[in-house]
Amino acid sequence: MYQADERRYEGMQYSRCGRSGLLLPLVSLGLWHNFGTDASFEDMKGLCRTAFDAGITHFDLANNYGPVNGAAEENFGRILNWGLGAYRDELIISTKAGHEMWPGPYGDMGSKKHLTASLDQSLKRMGLEYVDIFYHHRPDPNTPLEETVLALDAIVKSGKALYVGISKYNKEQTAEAMKLFRELRTPFVIHQSRYSLFERSIESNGLKRFVAANGCGMIAFSPLAQGLLTDKYLHGIPEDSRIRRDGRFLKESAVTKERLTQIAALNELAAERGQSLAQMAVSWILRDGEVTSVLIGASKPEQILDNVGIVGNTHFTEEEQERIDEIVAASSEG
Repeated sequence: MYQADERRYEGMQYSRCGRSGLLLPLVSLGLWHNFGTDASFEDMKGLCRTAFDAGITHFDLANNYGPVNGAAEENFGRILNWGLGAYRDELIISTKAGHEMWPGPYGDMGSKKHLTASLDQSLKRMGLEYVDIFYHHRPDPNTPLEETVLALDAIVKSGKALYVGISKYNKEQTAEAMKLFRELRTPFVIHQSRYSLFERSIESNGLKRFVAANGCGMIAFSPLAQGLLTDKYLHGIPEDSRIRRDGRFLKESAVTKERLTQIAALNELAAERGQSLAQMAVSWILRDGEVTSVLIGASKPEQILDNVGIVGNTHFTEEEQERIDEIVAASSEG
């Protein structure tokens, strides 16, 4: 039976999620990839064990993570049964609903019917009585936001989730949802957004600053730009890369000559900081305290340990920040 490392909290830092009482590790583990039917259960166990032993208490899922839909939650439920579940009160487990999950009009988007049924299915797959955070996975233009917010509020009141969050909402949608949640006194604590050195739209549209200024936490997904912000692509596209295995999320056309030049320049700066490129990319996201946690994915335990190595090294000098901005701007112009 699994026994967690007794020193697991010594090397991790925890950040308050907005103005709530919830603390999240600086690095959280996402189960978007590598936890489906195409993955080894032994490998999955190893990833979760490595994460928790390193102080990662937050495990992030969604109902449609796989392949196939629901597989990641089912496998995580098996991992909890294997021994991780003995530490349930030390874990923050989140899941989401809002992308297509099953056929018919209720298997998608943001209706009360979809959200309620979806969470019931997720809890059954994972063998849980509740999740710590339940997200609406994406805005629904055809369902009144009041219905979605009321559904999330009812889910908290039912005891099936402790906190709620939203993902991929823009600034205006977030402001409207935030107002409704406050009127209901719903524990809305977190916004999940795509954010990386290469993808900074939450800065340019003001969302990142708005969320922080209004006392809400933020967690960043795809911090390594689907693997581009690692040393994997420094010399081109390796045969064992995600592009070769599955081109749905990262396409070969994204790895241009200009992008490779940019990756090499960023890697050079990371080395000067005493970090790997992946470490610098994760550190950069946490540099100003406006992001609570960074969601990493991993296919190997050593990738998790590498990312955890950013703890205590998220400060950037003004010169380093300027160099990063110049590298990214030069690439986009090229």
